[in-house]
Amino acid sequence: MHKKPVIFKSIIGELISGYIEEKRAVGYKYTKGASLLKCFDKLVVGEPLVERKLPKELVLLWTEKRSNETERNRNSRISILRGFGKYMMRLGYEAYIYPDAAAAASSSRYSYVPYIFSEGELRRIFTVCDNYPVSNTSPNRHLILPLLFRMLYGCGLRISEALRLKLDDVDFKQGTLFIRNAKFGKERIVPMAETLTERCRLYTGKVHKYKSCNTFLFPSPFGGCYEESTIYKLFRGILWKAGISHSGKGPRLHDIRHSFSVHCLKKWVLKKEDLTNLLPYLSVYLGHIDLRGTQHYLRLTADLYPEIIASVEHSFSTLIPEVPFYETD
Repeated sequence: MHKKPVIFKSIIGELISGYIEEKRAVGYKYTKGASLLKCFDKLVVGEPLVERKLPKELVLLWTEKRSNETERNRNSRISILRGFGKYMMRLGYEAYIYPDAAAAASSSRYSYVPYIFSEGELRRIFTVCDNYPVSNTSPNRHLILPLLFRMLYGCGLRISEALRLKLDDVDFKQGTLFIRNAKFGKERIVPMAETLTERCRLYTGKVHKYKSCNTFLFPSPFGGCYEESTIYKLFRGILWKAGISHSGKGPRLHDIRHSFSVHCLKKWVLKKEDLTNLLPYLSVYLGHIDLRGTQHYLRLTADLYPEIIASVEHSFSTLIPEVPFYETD
């Protein structure tokens, strides 16, 4: 059964609908954005707006912080309306755009500085996984963990992306992973190193010898795929066995992805590669919606490795953003 189309009732409702259609046409699901714009449409209906424009007073009314609202939710509302305002301007309508600097300033104090694992720490993590004890209740766990954690680091995957992988998403000949329905509703193909591809082949021969291609790559013993919370609990135990301190703030599973990105950039900088050309490739590889998320890894790389910061800032100062914001999920 098809969902009923959302009806926008304000004077700019047709423009809102067109903006949502445009976002979806380029590959975004845009479910949350459409929901927020529906709320904005209701706000506009109650205001004395008699022509198709986006006045400053209306924008400031929408972007006011609400009682008990988190900064993250407020920033989502601001971001959605900024995008819609720019869409209106492209079509020739008058629109006030909420300042980007103001939105960034309100979010920066909530930023999280990721934990970047050293190569030695990663080796200890992999060693613990390789020697994980066999479990009667979870007979494949000792086989799953070594590949899962190498895939998180070797491909820079989000944990949700790795756990949702199915056998059909792994191309053992080309050595690639097909990431479906990732963050922002995007899809991408991620190449693997040959050593990781070979590990996938060996793993599949042991765990999935007679299973269908629609089976999850990392199957739960209770059916379906593993829950993220289950892997996180195992991760904390792995850190303890690897001698890596864990507090309430981290390290997190997502920091393995951050570590991949920073280590990749560090390698490029030391090799004096042209980051202007390579950053877009890393951005696509990670599944970022634009270069901003990837640029922050460059800032973090320079901060963590003082011996290369001079080289980074001299050659690529225009690529390094000032606002200390990092991807959180």
